[in-house]
Amino acid sequence: MKFKVSHGLPEPYRAAAADLYWQAFGGKLGPVMGPPARAQSYLRCVMRLDQCFAIVQDNVLLGIVGLHTETGTFAGGTARDFGAVYGRLRGLWRLKLLMLVANTDPDVGALMIDGFSVQAAARGQGIGAALLKAVVSYARAQGFDAVQLDVVGSNWRARGFYQRHGFVVQSQRKIGPLRLIFGFDSTVRMQRKL
Repeated sequence: MKFKVSHGLPEPYRAAAADLYWQAFGGKLGPVMGPPARAQSYLRCVMRLDQCFAIVQDNVLLGIVGLHTETGTFAGGTARDFGAVYGRLRGLWRLKLLMLVANTDPDVGALMIDGFSVQAAARGQGIGAALLKAVVSYARAQGFDAVQLDVVGSNWRARGFYQRHGFVVQSQRKIGPLRLIFGFDSTVRMQRKL
């Protein structure tokens, strides 16, 4: 099936993007960013809808992939953003924990994927492949040498998907005692050369 992939997402889909992102990452980020309603509120505030590719069909957001470029990240945020949603002190410790586990800085010459999610009911229909193809085309057009991302080490399904699309493991990073909070013990950086 052929899908129309758009660069960026119209404002009316902001809440749907936050919901979809939370469906994909809430299990991992929930202990730090929960409760879910507050986390989704935070995501709605900080998401840069110009920093993504998305597929919308029949007014339903089916899939989204965020980007981390020199102009910003799709779902990043600052201490001020965390403070506005969680309160100053509660926001600060959340941000510090997330910074300890995240390794979101791209390698020189690489475009970084900042979150990738497809609606559960729409998986297996080529949506993820279409989004990834759009990211690779965009990266080539912008002069990047590679596309890269970080994935939870134990997420074999996601790792297999990326490997089928030309990504190879570059490194693995253990998170030490933070595994007790986040529920996983490592992240894997994968890269596709262009």
